[in-house]
Amino acid sequence: MATTIYFATNRVVTNASDPNGGYTSVMVPPLKPQEITYGTAIVDGIDVATNAQGVVSEIKDIKQGGFSDPAMATLSNPGTDLLVFIHGFDNTFSDAVSRAAFNREWLAASGLPATNTTVVAFSWPSSGRIVGFPVLADPYLADQHMARSSGLALMSFLANLEPIIVAARARGSRVTLLAHSMGNLALQSGVENWFLHGNGEAIIFDLTILAAGDARYDGFDFPSPAGLSGLVQLSERVAIYFSRADQVLHLSMVVNLGAKRLGQDGPHNRADPNAFPPGQFSMVDCTDIRDFEFNFMTSHQYYRMSPQVRSIMAGGMAGPVVA
Repeated sequence: MATTIYFATNRVVTNASDPNGGYTSVMVPPLKPQEITYGTAIVDGIDVATNAQGVVSEIKDIKQGGFSDPAMATLSNPGTDLLVFIHGFDNTFSDAVSRAAFNREWLAASGLPATNTTVVAFSWPSSGRIVGFPVLADPYLADQHMARSSGLALMSFLANLEPIIVAARARGSRVTLLAHSMGNLALQSGVENWFLHGNGEAIIFDLTILAAGDARYDGFDFPSPAGLSGLVQLSERVAIYFSRADQVLHLSMVVNLGAKRLGQDGPHNRADPNAFPPGQFSMVDCTDIRDFEFNFMTSHQYYRMSPQVRSIMAGGMAGPVVA
């Protein structure tokens, strides 16, 4: 099975045709959005039944500063819904693109409305070095710095994507944003930069999914533009997936000097309907779900490995239609 993924990355690219060695963990200077690389990747060998991620077999239509004309034409009139994916820590560029492709396929396999998607992935410069046990704090903290520092690039990516999404939505496409793990921190920085740089409210997404968020749990406590609260001005609905059994986030909390993570027990005051109106927010507790091979690392990957969680997520994407 071949899956097409459209991508943008603020990694420094030394060889655009080499998905393994050509996309470094060095960051494009934040004030040079014209150097962000956009392109199209083909991923082969995905098998949802066995959780096989596939491999990137081809990269084409490379352009710096924005999508190529063929990519813009397809994304503006995709004939499907759209999924925007931001990966977490410990992901090389190749990992990020193949994970995006895998997400496309397991969602489509649900057969539910709004889950057959065309996917756009944003890859920030994670080093792709494992955080294991005992903790290897240096790779983790390096990734954390990169995620937080990618806010300007993510803002530029969203600005390039906004007119494309407006065109796609005008043709009936829904748009979902999925951020996993430390991708939530990159997204938070992107949202902050969106408003700090004078961009106003723009409903870009029908649904934003924050899965196993490796960002502070009080990120919604601050008014826009200081925190994740700005998401409500960019997305019709926000779904937050969390698990108190997420062992990776327990370790992350230790590394972050006891700062609780968003993906451990949801956001601060999550039961307060004034802070999180039920019509706009949904909280999904995945703590007790064990329908997948559960261990230290997979406890953090339930969003894609658990059939039950995948079913809940797919159903959420098929939620209320935006008028």
